[in-house]
Amino acid sequence: MKTVRTYPKYAVIDVPGLILIYLLLCILSILFCKTFFSEILQGGAVPDIFILVIFFTIPGVLLLFLAVSILSLLRDLITRQAGSRFHVRLLAYFGLIVLFAAIPVFVITGQSITELARLWRTIDVDDAINFAEEFAVSTYFSQLERFEVLAEKNDFNELMRSSAQRPAEGEPPLFPEGITAIQDFVLQEDGSWEMQGFLGGEDHKLNVPPSLQQGFALREMPRDRDRVRYVMYPDRKILRVISFNLGTGFDGAVETIKNEKLRFEIINSLMTKVNPLLILYYGIFFFPTLLMTLIIAISFTRQITGPIVELTEATRQVAAGDFSIHIQTRPKDELGTLIRSFNTMVQGLAKSQASLIKAEKLSIWQTMAEQLAHEIKNPLTPIKLSAERVLRRWRNEPERIGEIIEQAMLAIIHETEGLSTMLTEFRTLSRPLEPSLSSTKVWELAEEIISPYRSSHPKVRFNTSHLRPDISVKMDPQRFSQVLTNLIINGIDAMNGNGTIEIRADLVKKRESRYCRLSVKDTGKGISNQEKTQIFTPYFTTKKSGTGLGLSIVEQIVNDHGGSVWFNSAEGVGTTFFIDLPIDEMGVGVPEAAEDESVALEGRKAEL
Repeated sequence: MKTVRTYPKYAVIDVPGLILIYLLLCILSILFCKTFFSEILQGGAVPDIFILVIFFTIPGVLLLFLAVSILSLLRDLITRQAGSRFHVRLLAYFGLIVLFAAIPVFVITGQSITELARLWRTIDVDDAINFAEEFAVSTYFSQLERFEVLAEKNDFNELMRSSAQRPAEGEPPLFPEGITAIQDFVLQEDGSWEMQGFLGGEDHKLNVPPSLQQGFALREMPRDRDRVRYVMYPDRKILRVISFNLGTGFDGAVETIKNEKLRFEIINSLMTKVNPLLILYYGIFFFPTLLMTLIIAISFTRQITGPIVELTEATRQVAAGDFSIHIQTRPKDELGTLIRSFNTMVQGLAKSQASLIKAEKLSIWQTMAEQLAHEIKNPLTPIKLSAERVLRRWRNEPERIGEIIEQAMLAIIHETEGLSTMLTEFRTLSRPLEPSLSSTKVWELAEEIISPYRSSHPKVRFNTSHLRPDISVKMDPQRFSQVLTNLIINGIDAMNGNGTIEIRADLVKKRESRYCRLSVKDTGKGISNQEKTQIFTPYFTTKKSGTGLGLSIVEQIVNDHGGSVWFNSAEGVGTTFFIDLPIDEMGVGVPEAAEDESVALEGRKAEL
């Protein structure tokens, strides 16, 4: 029993595997998306080229897979494979669904980003940041002016001398508002400055003077964060450093303004490149998932169409008379009920066919027995008459028996030979022998059989130019020669001994098997439509002297070789008999077979 699987055998990755790859692709896109936007929005630059090459490799590989799948589908469509059109239609539906879902996302996302960019350009962020920056600078210089006035107008000598009488330790010194520390340095003989006194928090204390020139010293970070220092000389050998507080978070706010200004400048530059960024964004994140969705759709439709195609093919085989088919399904297959019903139906048809064949065989044997009895009875009558005539002459005129005995004996011998031939053909038909197969060159066998007829029928032209010498077939040469002999004799009779008989051999492919197609074509009178349905029926003949068993024997011998025979005929044009035999795959130099069923279909139509 032949078993047909209703799921694709050539699928490299099934649908669950593709969905897993799709999920991994989505996760990778999400992880990469964070890096993508952080580098663009913070640095204003496209991510590293190496990362882009790696990531653009993904849609490249997916495009390759998609191209292979589409080419395979187109090949099936061009070669008219079963179910290819249904597969294309189903895939088109899935593709439309994907496009209908993706197009709004593309349009809405692009429009939204474009509108956001347009809105951003309408916001006067630059002026606001510039104003904040100018305000910070103005505030800073205002503070410096105020601090300078405080430093010049206040007498800190008394404060430093009375430091010994300052409040108890732990209490802050009484400074004017804004001053956080006062520190004096004394000039030494070697030119260095040594600290003499200090008032204020320890975090304001310096080891050396910040500057030797009177006025505000240059600020150093992080030493002077949120503070400014003023240098003055109350005495020629005394340097005083006064620390002023700019406010908690002043320098942090200034840095924030500068950083945000830089970021806004980056964003402003990106707003002028919205379309290229959208293309890059879609190419990196949307396009791969769209390709993966299409690949999943192709595999999914293949999973759907596979069982239907196999079921259709199995139905076609059953319609052709093959009831040995059995369809195998996956567990929990949606078409399981239908397929089980189909298998049950085929089994029932097989049983019905067996019963029908048995009844048909019985009917055929009854018909053959009646026909054989009739055919035997016909020659018995002249045999009996000849014997009675000899006996009568022997009794009445024995001296003249020589005048009729030769003629009577010849008639008896002729009719007996006819009976012997008929019984021999009947025995061949009723008791088929197992063929003794051997690798046989078709060309050599055909030439051997044709050779005697070339000389005995000079008006018949035998064309063997299409008999390829490189084709070998496993056959019984002795029995198969009877096939070619019968077909050649029938052709010669159909042409009345004048015409052309063409014998050719070709290689054809039927599904997964290769066959040698042998054809014998004549230019005779052809077969009428009324005779076509009975051409292989035993004892049916259009010849006056035929037994009607020749073509029945041909059909039987071909069937015994595992082949098939049919014909194509047109009245007034001629008849061609086709014989398909399994090819000898071990034959040397056997070329590829052509997959062409047109001749076979025409022959089957003619046979019907």
